[in-house]
Amino acid sequence: MASAASIPSSSQPEPNIFSIKEFAKSNGDFSLIPSTYHSISQIHDDDDDVAEDLASSIPVIDFSHLTSHHPQTHAKAVHLLGEACAEWGVFMLTNHGIPENLVEKLMKKSREFHDLPIEEKNEYGDNKSPFQPIRHGTSFCPQVEQVHYWRDYLKATTFPQFNFPHKPPGYREVAYEYSQKIRGLARKLLEGISESLGLGSNSIVESTEFDSGHQLFVVNLYPPCPQPHLALGLPPHSDIGLLTLLTQNGIGGLQVKHHGKWVKVNPLLNSITVLLSDQLEVMSNGRYESVLHRAILNNEETRISVVLANGPALDKEIGPLAELLEKEKPLFESMKYQDYFQFQQRSRLNDKSRLDEIRLN
Repeated sequence: MASAASIPSSSQPEPNIFSIKEFAKSNGDFSLIPSTYHSISQIHDDDDDVAEDLASSIPVIDFSHLTSHHPQTHAKAVHLLGEACAEWGVFMLTNHGIPENLVEKLMKKSREFHDLPIEEKNEYGDNKSPFQPIRHGTSFCPQVEQVHYWRDYLKATTFPQFNFPHKPPGYREVAYEYSQKIRGLARKLLEGISESLGLGSNSIVESTEFDSGHQLFVVNLYPPCPQPHLALGLPPHSDIGLLTLLTQNGIGGLQVKHHGKWVKVNPLLNSITVLLSDQLEVMSNGRYESVLHRAILNNEETRISVVLANGPALDKEIGPLAELLEKEKPLFESMKYQDYFQFQQRSRLNDKSRLDEIRLN
């Protein structure tokens, strides 16, 4: 990996970039990226270690088996779900029941939103408050970052109140239907995860007040990058909430950390990628760890990912489940979800930095 000193860069003053898409468009066929986007220049050597042979090992969970009324089929699916959570922290969900044409509409409308003139998207310009109902911006949190990331985003709170842009036409309706279906999937998965921990199926749902919980709808756009070996779409991090459900437009870029190696996620056709998040690690008292992941770039195609972070109620204090503490010591402090959420959204992404702060011993 080239050192920072050996990376070619322009001698021009660094631009203020409010949209990667607009920057790329205005610069035409440019070959260099601003040095403020050189996020890979100081990454450790082991971060470059991608285990190509492990991609096919990412677990697959058949949702129809998990929801089966046949006791043996359901029990086997719960067992496989527990193994996936304990060993990987990520899995692909198949036979989930979300219509393929709904996902296609969602991707089409998501691209149309990012293609809107910047003046129209500025209506949702990020005012730096993580609780703003609808936010559009770039990178992650530019005001505190040492380096920036090659990403534009739309973020909207879609539960318990549904917020979403009214443009392009039809986007709001598609997003509403999709977000509702994702919540249904997340709830059923949490029931299965509770069972896999040896608890009642409603243990996590009730302990987090999930039925009035917070859902964050994120639409990421990663334009082609002329120097993808120097930049990242997002750095290594774990997510807030309980479960993140992700789908994309067929362009790869998601990698997860598994036993010290990066593994490419190549989703099965019509599957949804599920990532375990920080509050699930806390509630399971460390049995099921949230997964570190990152977004890498390419220099040819635009990647779009739609990510829904499904979490507890904002005012709910989240700690290890009481049932688990009957036989083991707590590994995490309790914290209100809104405090955790606010801190993470206003901070520089850095592995599991926030989770480590509430980790005991």
